[in-house]
Amino acid sequence: MDKEKIGFIGLGNMGYPMAKNLEKAGFPLAVYNRTIEKAAGLSPRTTVCNSITQLVNECDIIFTMLTNDDAVAAVYARILELDITGKLIVDMSTISQEATARIAALVKEENGAFVDAPVAGSTGPAAEGTLIIMAGGEQQDITRAQPYFAKMGKLTKHVGVNGKGIAAKLSINYFLATIYQGLAETVLFSGELGIARTDMLEIINESASGSGATRVKTPLLLKDSYAPAFALDLMLKDILLAQRAGAAYPLTKELVDTYQAAHDNGFGEQDVIGIINHLQNK
Repeated sequence: MDKEKIGFIGLGNMGYPMAKNLEKAGFPLAVYNRTIEKAAGLSPRTTVCNSITQLVNECDIIFTMLTNDDAVAAVYARILELDITGKLIVDMSTISQEATARIAALVKEENGAFVDAPVAGSTGPAAEGTLIIMAGGEQQDITRAQPYFAKMGKLTKHVGVNGKGIAAKLSINYFLATIYQGLAETVLFSGELGIARTDMLEIINESASGSGATRVKTPLLLKDSYAPAFALDLMLKDILLAQRAGAAYPLTKELVDTYQAAHDNGFGEQDVIGIINHLQNK
């Protein structure tokens, strides 16, 4: 296993720090990104590939961290043209269950192995190596990937067969969407009643209602500045995926309507807690 070379495709806001942690751990690493400048800052010992073909041909285990179904489909169309016999492909993107099932089947048809392993956590945990990894696939494949998962996350949870990793991710992000909208509404409501934002956030975070989700967004709310750790548009994508997967609860329509309206009003590129800007302008 120590001789296996690792490939990482997708060096965005999440992928870059995840690949960096693999590099820091000393694993033989190759990377590819459509915009090659995203590889700046990686060690000279990391191979920066000029093509997906080069990376797949050189690597035994390939991780992908991409934006959406379309990006994943484009990358895997190229991967599946190549000889992947014996290779392990691990997709850490958040995409639809249908896309995951299709890719898993195609990889196996080509004598490769596939794990869907989306993550809970944004750019901070990605940099710290404290993501939670929800893995769907065969136990032997997850065991093979575990030394690398351990450098990117603090917990790997095997939740079932292919597709169950995505199912767990859509579920946790559905919950987070409700937390962030509720947090934003509470901050606005308490402000209208004359409670200082600093005081309200301290009360929330020190009470039973506080959580890692509320605490990590507190600095953004206090600064009233919403540079994206996890963009609102990405949360909208995940809520819509959850709805497509069967979420049809009393809050589902409200979440879809609110996050969609926030996107339509130009807040999609802000951090997800920037939903507060949309809500206060309603």
